[in-house]
Amino acid sequence: MDEIAWGCVAFVALATLLHFSSAVLAVYRARRSREEPAVADAPVASLPPVSVLRPVRGLDPFDELTLRSSFTLDYARYELILCCEDADDPVVPMIRRLMAEYDAVDARLLIGRDALCPNPKLNNLIKGWREARYDWVVMADSNVLMPADYLQRLLAGWRGDTGLLCAPPIGCMPSGFWAEVECAFLNTYQARWQYAADTVGLGFAQGKTMLWRRADLERAGGIKALGQEIAEDAAATKVVRRAGKRVRLVDRAFGQPLGQRSAAQIWSRQVRWAKLRRATFPIYFLPELLTGAVAPFIAAAYAAEMFDISSAGVVGALAVAWYGSEALLALAAGWHVSLLSPLAWMARDAMLPVLWVQAWLGNSFNWRGNDMRLANAVASN
Repeated sequence: MDEIAWGCVAFVALATLLHFSSAVLAVYRARRSREEPAVADAPVASLPPVSVLRPVRGLDPFDELTLRSSFTLDYARYELILCCEDADDPVVPMIRRLMAEYDAVDARLLIGRDALCPNPKLNNLIKGWREARYDWVVMADSNVLMPADYLQRLLAGWRGDTGLLCAPPIGCMPSGFWAEVECAFLNTYQARWQYAADTVGLGFAQGKTMLWRRADLERAGGIKALGQEIAEDAAATKVVRRAGKRVRLVDRAFGQPLGQRSAAQIWSRQVRWAKLRRATFPIYFLPELLTGAVAPFIAAAYAAEMFDISSAGVVGALAVAWYGSEALLALAAGWHVSLLSPLAWMARDAMLPVLWVQAWLGNSFNWRGNDMRLANAVASN
């Protein structure tokens, strides 16, 4: 029994060390670009022209804010291509109004439907990729909030061995407890692990923002290559690695306004993402079961009982250290944190093992009205 208890102690120590280390690496990445000179310091006129592609569908509460931000970039030469499948989509009048308001911006709205693959977002972007004029191309979701130096910050992250530059979404402007839970997933969990992996050379693509050098993707088969997986970011990761290059993350990522969220919305979104990770990177998905606080806390409680120590005291102290590091990360990185954050972090960790199990149950999900099956991705490979 003592051997099991000491094994639990070793597991708790390792899990806590990984948790702290990932937080330190994420803080380092979030603050690095504030201290080092980069492309952002270069004269804007000297930077290369960029094509910015944004797929749109439907009208969400923050769409005007996020789409307007793509018209107000402090960048000399860029074209903005907004892609929509349906001329009757409710977002179209708002886009036309923004184009009229910012008539000095080189902006176009492309409408049409392609059917390259099972991924509706990628299908929506095909026409934009075909029409893009410049060698540097950004694909950015409609809910990404672009700061004025958005393109400078992306280009600053490019290195000689880079094949793709991405940015994870950072939840901001939450309203209500479940939006806080979404922040807990996006920021101090998913972004934390993504930055830690990227810093040690194991970067994964994130579809929210992707900066391509057009020639790199064309050599890999063009935008069609991103349809080889049901998730374009998973396909992008594999395309870049096959080319012998690296996926990198921008040091300071960009906000995604959340507003109100319901428990059902959070659950549905997280199940979908978990199923996609399980289908596209199963080896990396397996250890996700142990990444939250549940397993270390249970192990700590068991070990405390075996050593005749107060399990409540041990778990309580571990929780303070565990979630305290997340609070310090959020504060240091400039990410959202509030009085509700500790409860949101605990709710997230309680959900993680159930999400992991749910990811193995079934191969179908619904995304923005589209019924999708993971089997489609397997069949297309």
